[in-house]
Amino acid sequence: METPLEKLPVWDRMGTITLDEMDSIRLMNRVDTKYVTTEEKLLQILDDAASQGYRACIIKGERVTGYDSVYYDTPSLEMYINHHNGRKVRQKVRVRTYQVTGVTFLEIKRKNNKGRTRKVRIPVDGSYAMHFGDIEEAAAFLRENSWYTIDRISPELSTIFRRITLVNPAKTERLTIDTSLRFVNYRTGEEASLGNGVIIELKQDGHAASQMKGILLSHRVHPFSVSKYCIGTALTEPSVKKGRFKLKIRKIEKITGNKITSR
Repeated sequence: METPLEKLPVWDRMGTITLDEMDSIRLMNRVDTKYVTTEEKLLQILDDAASQGYRACIIKGERVTGYDSVYYDTPSLEMYINHHNGRKVRQKVRVRTYQVTGVTFLEIKRKNNKGRTRKVRIPVDGSYAMHFGDIEEAAAFLRENSWYTIDRISPELSTIFRRITLVNPAKTERLTIDTSLRFVNYRTGEEASLGNGVIIELKQDGHAASQMKGILLSHRVHPFSVSKYCIGTALTEPSVKKGRFKLKIRKIEKITGNKITSR
């Protein structure tokens, strides 16, 4: 896409919503659905979203903001393997930095056997992203909220991307749109990118109709279950079990029209 996301004409037609307003939106019966598309098709989706009254979250004057997440795992990549093998109850541990604000959180994502995901987090000093266990409060938070302890895990992968967040007029759904996705593996030193690939996640009130589902369907963008951590690990960890993630990578390549390679 030649036009930088920050300078798209669509922003002149799309309203904005503040981060504080976004945080006040509680989707009590939330259903999450992911999609994969291209930057080119994203332009059309944003145009349709603006026409239907969607607003863009704006943080410090920015509609497109950078994220950097450091994912932790065990030496045997237990978190990755649990996801690969389809274990319903599983966890992920990451330290996420919001680049536009400089705020960093230790986050623990827990999925239950009903497919629901719950995230808990605490703020931490960003300089400790690669060794948050040196912060006693963070190590205690991990012990209280995870079955993993700090002595069992270490940094595995960084996911770096830029995000747009939209909300519909009724405030019954939120949409996160991740672009410019890159992965850096701390154990192997390998890097990879999704190129023009875009990962969209729709978070909606389970009782409400979804305008965005209709927009995505009109552009032939269909649900696609995908984990940035798992795809990034499969791309940058040569010896790891890939199986079902290899099939997902091939499907992403078909959607984007580009071969995904690591270096």
